[in-house]
Amino acid sequence: MKILLITLGIILLIFIAVQIFAMSTQRNIESYPYTLDKKYDLFEIRNYEASLFSSVKLSESEYKKASGKGFGILANYIFGGNEKNEKIAMTSPVAMALDDSITMMFMVPKKFNKENLPKPHTSNIEFKEEPAKTVAAIRFGGWANNEKIEKYKQKLIAALDAEGIAYTKKFYFLGYNPPFEFFNRENEIIVELSTQ
Repeated sequence: MKILLITLGIILLIFIAVQIFAMSTQRNIESYPYTLDKKYDLFEIRNYEASLFSSVKLSESEYKKASGKGFGILANYIFGGNEKNEKIAMTSPVAMALDDSITMMFMVPKKFNKENLPKPHTSNIEFKEEPAKTVAAIRFGGWANNEKIEKYKQKLIAALDAEGIAYTKKFYFLGYNPPFEFFNRENEIIVELSTQ
């Protein structure tokens, strides 16, 4: 019994240490830059800067399957799976374009551009310039799944319709936490607003 309690205590300490490490590293990660335009009860309007993303288009349309596969491909690239074996810093959030199929995207750190990025080992990774855009964003916590993503997408649509704000069909899921972080998980659904 004593050995079991000691083992559980060690596991608990390791778990706490990992969570503290995860929260501290999140503070130092470069993030997708935006300015807040207006805040509503359920959502906010933001202006994002133009940014470069590494991306991979997936045949899956389910979040669970696509997130694991897409994350693995892009993480392999930034952890050195490229022609220079160069490590590229992780950024936040991880973005997923929600179309008929899912495209997963990692923002490229600002010190890189298309010309000086190392070439990936796999041909399915592309580099996309996302232009400056105005979006509406709704936030939710916990672990994301297909149902939550659809629920908050519909909440955002209803809130925008109620305010008479025109939007496009370009929806994205944004996830801010690494998979091993359990507390204070933050997710968002954003949609590009119509320019007319």
